[in-house]
Amino acid sequence: MANDHFGGIKIRNLYKIFGSNGAAYIDAVQNGMSKAELNNQHGHVLGLRDINIEIPSGCIQVIMGLSGSGKSTLIRHINRLIDPTAGEVLVDGIDVVKMNQDELRQFRRHQTAMVFQKFALLPHRKVLDNTMFGLEVQGVDRSKATEIAMRWIERVGLKGFENKYPNQLSGGMQQRVGLARALSNDAPVLLMDEAYSALDPLIRTDMQTVLLDIQKEIKKTIVFITHDLDEALRLGDQIAILRDGEVIQQGTSQDIVLRPADDYVANFVKEVNRGRVVQVSAVMVPLKAGSAASGITIPAETTIEEGLRTLASLPDGEVTVVGAASQPVGTVSFRQLANAMVNSHPNEVRENAIKLVRQ
Repeated sequence: MANDHFGGIKIRNLYKIFGSNGAAYIDAVQNGMSKAELNNQHGHVLGLRDINIEIPSGCIQVIMGLSGSGKSTLIRHINRLIDPTAGEVLVDGIDVVKMNQDELRQFRRHQTAMVFQKFALLPHRKVLDNTMFGLEVQGVDRSKATEIAMRWIERVGLKGFENKYPNQLSGGMQQRVGLARALSNDAPVLLMDEAYSALDPLIRTDMQTVLLDIQKEIKKTIVFITHDLDEALRLGDQIAILRDGEVIQQGTSQDIVLRPADDYVANFVKEVNRGRVVQVSAVMVPLKAGSAASGITIPAETTIEEGLRTLASLPDGEVTVVGAASQPVGTVSFRQLANAMVNSHPNEVRENAIKLVRQ
């Protein structure tokens, strides 16, 4: 079970300068020296610049960006596989940066687990033994470790494969083993570095579904690295977009899609089908306080695409939008939803709206 008392992650003023004497150039970088200037003038590489991210307990935080943006560097600071040049990484209120080697070892064993892009399975160990590996390192009794590992092997859909070796499994199945191994540790923080990037699209989508289903039960604090926007929008409770080691924008999927911070982010989201991301609450007409719900209702968190399906039989009417505890918060019509899709994504989304009308 997830640790109910786990307080999440706070990354504050984090800098990483790669080179023989990165600390010597912190002041220059803080005063505006660019990545290119640092490299050209001093032969050092700016990995991260003033990263500030707060990740609530039980949240999926997606870090995304193109190759070289710093996203993998950032995730490796959370379990201190990389030491920062400056800044704090607070996990459950404790600064990982200040831990001594013994504290860090215990932290890695019990507080974090990691799922890698290349699976990182031990080829000479069967699925069960790979899944149990972290528990063995923790010193858990073998019979107990076997029980825990088998439960997660079954949960990720690999029951019956526990005695197979990694080379007998497909890529998707190997990644399920990696996920089962991480979950077996019962660490409150799960770090996933491009975990699904090597998988075929259909298998990748399936693994996203597996993760979301499991997360509903375990409520881990998950940091998920990806360069794929569709994956980020599907998985992330929060999304942070990096470029050249800096956070360009952070927020919910709706924030990113509806209010891109600059042209860089706008180019990321321009091909997104907003109907699958934007919620009815962003389109509705708010109600005055104290108004009562009447007739058909629809939850505020419903996506526009789902809302169109619901309202397809009411093209000229409107329904009440309800929020928490089924309290009415607004009204919306089919035409408002269709217009929102058409105006935000004129070609593909207009066609989708027309199809929904005809269904």
